Amino acid sequence: MEKKYLLPDGAYDILKWLGLIACPALAVFYGVISKTWGLPYGEQVVTTINAVGVLIGALIGASHLAAKEA
Repeated sequence: MEKKYLLPDGAYDILKWLGLIACPALAVFYGVISKTWGLPYGEQVVTTINAVGVLIGALIGASHLAAKEA
């Protein structure tokens, strides 16, 4: 049986990519660049980006858990 998810396939794929690849990569990038170039709020920005990544992961996880048998 196929499951019916809360999120459409395209949205799930994009959010998964953002949560697993884009957010962590962006956090590391900004963390390194902020120290190198003296950009402001490096630690705060990195923490915020990581928090967004965790939120995205929780949302797609909730969608997976709430999937209903079609």
